[in-house]
Amino acid sequence: MSDTTSVVLAGVGGQGILLASEIVAQAAKISGFDVKTNEVHGMAQRGGSVIAHVRFGEKVYSPLAAKGEAKVLGGLERISALRYADYLCEGGLVAVNSQMMVPVTVSMGMGEYPADAEKLLRDKFENLIYINASEEARKLGNVRAANVVLLGALSKGLDKLSEEAWLEAVKISVKPKFIDLNIKAFKTGRDI
Repeated sequence: MSDTTSVVLAGVGGQGILLASEIVAQAAKISGFDVKTNEVHGMAQRGGSVIAHVRFGEKVYSPLAAKGEAKVLGGLERISALRYADYLCEGGLVAVNSQMMVPVTVSMGMGEYPADAEKLLRDKFENLIYINASEEARKLGNVRAANVVLLGALSKGLDKLSEEAWLEAVKISVKPKFIDLNIKAFKTGRDI
């Protein structure tokens, strides 16, 4: 049985998925694990879907999580978590930002955004943290820290990584002038 832990983060371009995956990877590295990452971000700058995989353990052979393997799934907006739900393992933790971002396909009239997205999430995921990370980040002074608020929430599902490792990872990964904001954002999410 593999000792590798898999994390999947999903959202749309501009929400900070890549920074969030970097912070997870740094926290795992600081904790002494081998780490591999991968991200897919086609059309990300135009509001397209972005997904990042972070895998860590004693020895990691692939950066890609298989479906049914992710211990935690983070969705920076509601539909992203549903789109990648198949990656979550049984009993895994899902943390979702309640923010609604209309996908390009919907804005082009090629699809519909589910009006009952929150209900779909609650029906789909047994272990769900559904938070308004964007509003929490706005209260801290910068809505762009919503990704780190969400990381704080999903960190509760990654008990191999200490809070100290997470905070050090935030310090390493963000620009110096944003360290204090992101530390507060992480702690806010972790306390939810």
